[in-house]
Amino acid sequence: MTTSVNKTIVFLAAMLLFLGCFAAAYADEPALLFAPLALLISICLFQYPQLLFYTLIASIPWSTEFHFSESLGTDLPDEPLMLLTAFASVVLWLNQKKMNEPKRFHPLLFLLFTGFCWWVITVVASTYPLFSVKYLAAKTWYLLAFVALPLLLKNNEKLLKNSAVVLFVSMFTATVLVLCRHAGLGFRFAHVNDAVHPFFRNHVNYSALLVLITPLPIAFIRQTKNKVLRSSIIAALIILMAALYFSYSRGAWLAFFVGVSGFWLIKKGWLFKTFLALLLLVTISVAWLRYNDNYLRFAPDHNTTIFHQNFSEHLAATYQGKDVSTAERFYRWAAGANMSRENWFTGFGPTTFYSNYKSYTVPLFRTWVSDNKEHSTVHNYFLLALIEQGVPGLLLLLFLFGTMFYYTQKFYGSTKDEFWQTVVAVIGSILLMQCTLNFLSDLIETDKVGSVFYLCVAALVMAERRQESGVRIQENQNR
Repeated sequence: MTTSVNKTIVFLAAMLLFLGCFAAAYADEPALLFAPLALLISICLFQYPQLLFYTLIASIPWSTEFHFSESLGTDLPDEPLMLLTAFASVVLWLNQKKMNEPKRFHPLLFLLFTGFCWWVITVVASTYPLFSVKYLAAKTWYLLAFVALPLLLKNNEKLLKNSAVVLFVSMFTATVLVLCRHAGLGFRFAHVNDAVHPFFRNHVNYSALLVLITPLPIAFIRQTKNKVLRSSIIAALIILMAALYFSYSRGAWLAFFVGVSGFWLIKKGWLFKTFLALLLLVTISVAWLRYNDNYLRFAPDHNTTIFHQNFSEHLAATYQGKDVSTAERFYRWAAGANMSRENWFTGFGPTTFYSNYKSYTVPLFRTWVSDNKEHSTVHNYFLLALIEQGVPGLLLLLFLFGTMFYYTQKFYGSTKDEFWQTVVAVIGSILLMQCTLNFLSDLIETDKVGSVFYLCVAALVMAERRQESGVRIQENQNR
């Protein structure tokens, strides 16, 4: 936008704010200030997309669910900020298009675009089109906000550094708050969900975002030379580890150890190979479970499978096969497997699992919590993709993960730049954590975890483009 247009827009917004103040004072109704104030802030952020992006990143840990009705809800404030960021990315793209700044369509972006096209098809074929249209709308602004905008902004290295710092500081602050609240409750397992509210739905969502940011301070320590700052970061990392322990989330604990192994795997050059090996292992395991109905061997005892208030009993029940959350997961997985056989091509449609799954369940796996009052889904994002988007949807998701692992390993081995090596090592670690978390849940659909996943996609594309530009400069110098 031109300077004169900017000034006109800001002037009109300021006038609207003034009128809002007058109306609020005259009517003695402070709520009248909200709309013009929100509009003025939105316009200011829209004028400075980089600041808007940082504001969005900072809001992720603090956003809370808000329901307008039983069927309509949002996350505040990050979803409105995503929508604003999405519009900003479109405007920025149109401006850059006029300036003739074309960029190569990276394979990761091609996979995202292909996946988006398939989502459109599954929405059309959905058993509940209205639910699926909402999903498509949300995915659109997720992709524009967390992939398109960072790729359109300039100065990639500075943008990545600042974004990582903003996310880390924001989540660390939220973590300290949760720890203080949990300490007041005696750090008891039974009260952990009370400590994380209202900013996190439950301790699983909290621990997922918490574990995903743990590679960041490790990267900061590697990149920081100042001894005082390094000591502060190490202290912060110790606090995060304590918070992760007191989150009492088995999945996040497992994801942490898997993620830490990622640094070693990428250094050895085994990251992509490990992904392929694990994919083969899971495929063989699924085939064995389906052969001759072997999965029925894992049916729980309905009378002894319960929820434990004591965490040590909870852990013991896990390896004894008597934990209700694990048993309920098997119940949903069995239903999901039955569903995938019926609508194998286009699936049942995005966000339709809950509305369809109960007629496909296996009664032998039923638990005390199978009434599913939370309306939660299948607790496995890969299986959810198969159920709701069919075989093509699952394959596109696996191709996306596989391609990300491939480029992470390839770039790490081909660059000598310490900063970018650290960036892709962090991405590799986070990707392994994402795979672990989403094998046991479906958190990519949440603002806390999905945002980090798509930011990893954008960061990988940035790294590849940076390497390509460096190669071109070197070639021109050699001519």
